[in-house]
Amino acid sequence: MAQLKSISAFSSSNLAFHGPKRESFPYHGKVCCPGKLSSFQEFGARKSELQGNAFAVSSGNGSVTRAHGKQVIRAVLPSYSETEVSGSTKERGLRGKLNKVVLAYSGGLDTSVIVPWLRENYGCDVVCFTADVGQGLKELEGLEKKAKASGASQLVVKDLKEEFVKDYIFPCLRAGAIYERKYLLGTSMARPVIAKAMVDVAKEVGADAVAHGCTGKGNDQVRFELTFFALNPKLNVVAPWREWDITGREDAIEYAKKHNVPVPVTKKSIYSRDGNLWHLSHEGDILEDPENEPKKDMFMLTVDPEDAPNEPEYVDIGIISGIPVSVNGKNLSPASLLDHLNQIGGRHGIGRVDMVENRLVGMKSRGVYETPGGTILFAAARELESLTLDRETMQVKDSLALKYAELVYAGRWFDPLRESMDSFMEEISKTTTGSVTLKLYKGSITVTSRKSPYSLYRQDISSFESGDIYDQADAAGFIRLYGLPIRVRAMLDS
Repeated sequence: MAQLKSISAFSSSNLAFHGPKRESFPYHGKVCCPGKLSSFQEFGARKSELQGNAFAVSSGNGSVTRAHGKQVIRAVLPSYSETEVSGSTKERGLRGKLNKVVLAYSGGLDTSVIVPWLRENYGCDVVCFTADVGQGLKELEGLEKKAKASGASQLVVKDLKEEFVKDYIFPCLRAGAIYERKYLLGTSMARPVIAKAMVDVAKEVGADAVAHGCTGKGNDQVRFELTFFALNPKLNVVAPWREWDITGREDAIEYAKKHNVPVPVTKKSIYSRDGNLWHLSHEGDILEDPENEPKKDMFMLTVDPEDAPNEPEYVDIGIISGIPVSVNGKNLSPASLLDHLNQIGGRHGIGRVDMVENRLVGMKSRGVYETPGGTILFAAARELESLTLDRETMQVKDSLALKYAELVYAGRWFDPLRESMDSFMEEISKTTTGSVTLKLYKGSITVTSRKSPYSLYRQDISSFESGDIYDQADAAGFIRLYGLPIRVRAMLDS
């Protein structure tokens, strides 16, 4: 374990990205972040030496193997004989036979019991996979021990933060995609990048199936599985929460004890939470009643606007072709830029949203979202477009943005329709280049400046002073023609 000390800054206690951890069993369909995080710095993504690489952890010799780029290096944990877990990988399980399953793994109670359940019911090896999408990681050592104790044959960890922001968040930002007027799609964007990585890992390790811990009531099961279907339709998909008899936390604990799997000891959160570099969501407990105001201590990324600094802060966002590239004149990588804006926005109480949304599966749910950096970026992007897009283009873009958001929310990221719409958004955003200055103050964002080399705004035309380009007398003829249908109808009525 000594070799693991160099990466001890990561915390398995914050590895939550699929289905609810059963620290919050009653609240379905979202990811639960274990325990309460004391600050944004503790929760938020840190730029790490793992950036852009994949790691596989081996307990057999205590080593950590590294690979560059997207290459996944595999290492085997101790043999199953070292853990007393039911089921044999050489025999048919109770429900059938699979060779090897890649499991979306968080180290929480639900995924800890899914490992032996898969082995018992499908007679398979289980490869645990954990994605870093900016939810905050401290110690791989603890996660590796949990995977070993549960009976996993392998643990693979991949840092997806830059890919997540560059290839998923920024396209949605460029498209102006907002679901049902408020939701900035934090969870919806994260699922396809995680599921895609699982498909890649399945190919690397020779797995014939993938598994997730999403419940049968939420949106995430759809988002994961549509990505699996799109990228490798031959993979089998196992969703234990739709198959097993476990109905809650106590059942899961009992199953774990029966199969000699150590129960993760964590403080049970009263909320179901999902976090990544874009946002943190809260569901459950008092939020299930839409009449209840959220408690002040529930929020973790943003300070209460009432407690925010009494002096405003100005921030300048540089954008090229609809994509953010700089903050206050400093060029940053996609993930670093968003991380920086999260900290700025968080201390000013920016980006809190409380909404009731329509889930894909038909029910309504109430959620509270914290998206500090994302809210700043959306404000800047919209304001710059006011200079660079003409009326007709802006109206068409806004109408398509609704459908774009719906597709992303519904898990259809790899749908040809979304990809075609993205090509359109990229094309019309070629001139959306420039900078926007925003004033942040106690939860509010005010635009103070915007400029672009492709601005369609002309001061000499817009000025109330007379000019050579626009003759005010021309307006009379325009109004007569534009108002002709109204005059004709009025004449008919009279």
